[in-house]
Amino acid sequence: MPADVNKGASLFKTRCAQCHTLGAGEPNKVGPNLHGVFGRRSGQAEGFSYTAANVNKGVVWEVDTMTEYLENPKKYIPGTKMAFAGLKKLGDRQNLVAYLKEETSK
Repeated sequence: MPADVNKGASLFKTRCAQCHTLGAGEPNKVGPNLHGVFGRRSGQAEGFSYTAANVNKGVVWEVDTMTEYLENPKKYIPGTKMAFAGLKKLGDRQNLVAYLKEETSK
């Protein structure tokens, strides 16, 4: 079943927007601005202070890695300071990642 970008937008608003921004030039919050995240290595957003765990993970954020990460961030990157517990439902993660992919590349 194809991902639902509108459901992803709703998930972002309720679960992510308090800590992350998406648009080019928007400020970092508690978490980094996610503009341009796809194709970028973990721990590389300009002007954001990451844990060594994020920097050293060296994962390149793509649809599959982001989908896996968002299931359980602390398991995927032990030592991350991201407080988000994750999204257990695959459909929720796919919807969110589809929205992120669209919004962070504008």
